[in-house]
Amino acid sequence: MTEILDSTAAIGRPLRRKEDAKLLHGRTNWTDNIQLPGTLHMALVRSPMAHARITKVDLSGALAQPNVVAAYDAASLGDLNAGVPCVWPVTDDTVMPPFPALTGDKVRHVGDVVALVLATDAASAEDAIAHVDVEYEPLDAVINMVDAVSPGSELVHGDAANNTCYVYDLGGGYEDALAKHPDAVVVKRRFVNQRLVPAFMEPRAIVAAPMGMSEEITIWSATQVPHILRVLLTLVTGIPEQNLRVIAPDVGGGFGGKLQCYREEILCTQLAKKLGRPVKWTETRSEDMVATHHGRDQIQDIELACTPDGKMIGLKVDLLANMGGYLQIITPGIPLLGMFMYPAIYKMDAYQFQCTGVFTNTTPTDAYRGAGRPEATYAIERIVDEMAAELGMEPMAFRTKNWIQHHEFPFTTVAGLTYDTGNYEAATAKAMEMFGYEELRAEQKARRESGDPVQLGIGISTFTEMCGLAPSRTLGALKYAAGGWEHCTIRLLPTGKVELVTGTSPHGQGHETAWSQIAGDILGIPVDDIDVIHSDTGRAPYGMDTYGSRSLAVGGQAIKRAADRLIENARPIAAHQLECAADDLEFANGSFTVKGDPEKTVTLGALAWAAFSAHDLPEGVEPMINGEATVDPEDFSYPHGTHLAAMEVDTETGKVRVRKYVCVDDVGNQINPMIVEGQVHGGVAQGIGQALYEGVEYDEDGNMLTASLADYLIPSAADLPSFETGTTVTPSTTHSLGTKGVGEAGAIASTPAIINGIVDALRPMGVNDVLMPASPQNVWRAIQAAKGGAA
Repeated sequence: MTEILDSTAAIGRPLRRKEDAKLLHGRTNWTDNIQLPGTLHMALVRSPMAHARITKVDLSGALAQPNVVAAYDAASLGDLNAGVPCVWPVTDDTVMPPFPALTGDKVRHVGDVVALVLATDAASAEDAIAHVDVEYEPLDAVINMVDAVSPGSELVHGDAANNTCYVYDLGGGYEDALAKHPDAVVVKRRFVNQRLVPAFMEPRAIVAAPMGMSEEITIWSATQVPHILRVLLTLVTGIPEQNLRVIAPDVGGGFGGKLQCYREEILCTQLAKKLGRPVKWTETRSEDMVATHHGRDQIQDIELACTPDGKMIGLKVDLLANMGGYLQIITPGIPLLGMFMYPAIYKMDAYQFQCTGVFTNTTPTDAYRGAGRPEATYAIERIVDEMAAELGMEPMAFRTKNWIQHHEFPFTTVAGLTYDTGNYEAATAKAMEMFGYEELRAEQKARRESGDPVQLGIGISTFTEMCGLAPSRTLGALKYAAGGWEHCTIRLLPTGKVELVTGTSPHGQGHETAWSQIAGDILGIPVDDIDVIHSDTGRAPYGMDTYGSRSLAVGGQAIKRAADRLIENARPIAAHQLECAADDLEFANGSFTVKGDPEKTVTLGALAWAAFSAHDLPEGVEPMINGEATVDPEDFSYPHGTHLAAMEVDTETGKVRVRKYVCVDDVGNQINPMIVEGQVHGGVAQGIGQALYEGVEYDEDGNMLTASLADYLIPSAADLPSFETGTTVTPSTTHSLGTKGVGEAGAIASTPAIINGIVDALRPMGVNDVLMPASPQNVWRAIQAAKGGAA
């Protein structure tokens, strides 16, 4: 085991991000910045209807426009019209309808693609699509999930028996557990997790280019997953994997929305190969709203049973999950990423889960920050508050009575997961102190007694999540096609500098800084002397990319193992130079030293040159000093935390204000606390966005009513309070660095904290739920409904 430095350690220090200077100085390279000679620009003809038969596509008008080189519909594209892949059929009988890049029979959501135009400039291509003549025969649109699963509903896919994609069951025994407690208190609620748009700052963009006389096609894409995209493009296009190079240049956010193999990436690749010219497409914001996959969209029927004195008996979960019009890369599995997390941090005897995936004439859904875990946390934290109210218990006291105690870890939950470590008591105690919990409860009591029209509510969210999306054997058991491993190669260059090649693919997370900190500590090399290479399958050929809070939890372990191996590979050369046995050496602070003789020492930098020159190497030792590792984790990681929100609610207008927000997160050992805090801030902002501002709305015909950022509200800094953040540290025992994960924590915990705070403020008025987003209108309607008036 190599030594990790203490007094001069990089790990644990809030170093400024190495990436930021390039961003601040405008030296970025977004996909849309890429300009190649001879590029053809692609524009897409998208359906204005949610459900219709295509009766005519006439391309002649577009072909006659200036600068237009080609135009295609499904028929003329022929064998190149590959299907968009789904790699997670969650059951043996999951309905997997075709999803062609260009649809030729029916359109199944507004934004479905019917035809395309290629021109020598983007403006000409965009102008020409207006001259493609498409005729439609309208069909009834199926928008609502409850309607979609009702007998006699219009079918989204006409050759299917109904609109059900799958039914997935987990656990059981809830009714038996309930039968043992005839005096059980049972609370049932229906919660709605509304549909959301990822709304990343940089729209999607692709450039696909043949590389001269070779067979290689290089694809630049604003993607989170260059390695996965390369494999999937090979599978759907038939182009040999060795002939595809995928590069994710600077990527302006993703939040799961760029964890995909989109039809546009398939089309650009196929057309570049066919025409022998670069093909480029850049999304408009209007396209993004209807064509990039959406997130969430679940109806959750939740039932919690407790003893009269407040001990949990069991939990029953019944979900309807909206797939949209098609299945994308992991659409069916997103709701199931949360199925193990509904019991959360609580002890109970039984857990029963069922999820029904439903097709509708809406944009397909898929991963969005948290992917299944926010939905689960929202449901359990909301129902816990509802049960506490039913029992007349203070909501934090009810949680404390039922959660897993720190001395009970490792703990196997009723859902079957084994949490390695946690200390919910410590995180909660710190959060309550920072929040001034008792003082705010006293103020709440005074406001209620005085009849203040602006009531105060205290929202609680005590959460955990599973991060890392690994190990591979678990993913295989869940029918997920890919693995959960990660790879790293570390090369010690002749001049003593280091190249760290990682399979993770950052798009704002700070990997170049954090990965340098990990390797720098282990190797004893300054952070600035380490160059992190990523997001290019030509330079970093192995990896599983970035999503699901996996990069540090999985990729960090690969870095540590690769660094350890580099040191061991350098050891024989050091022993040869110091004329001792390899076992007589100890390594620290970037140098090998002979045990008991500190004067006999050699640095890694000196060994790097010795290996490169190869003038005096031990017999059988090859030049160059590298370390390489592929790590498949032992288990998921389980960060946790306590988030508290003080919410002011105007009972006359429905207006709400986040007066104070405190969160204490435990993400295990921290590599860079400043990056951790930034991730928490961003996640909390997005979670509050779901709670108060964001939500996709459709009319009965499937037209998106929130199809621009004028109608789909995203909070700005001016809409949010200053968050007060804190941490506790409970290292993971199943991850070699003791780290867990942080990228999704804020988005998972904050939404129920906000809504619980609003409901807590209004509970004396009879309100027990508020639909998200909790706009003034929705809050006012909830108040009026509780009064028995018209809402």
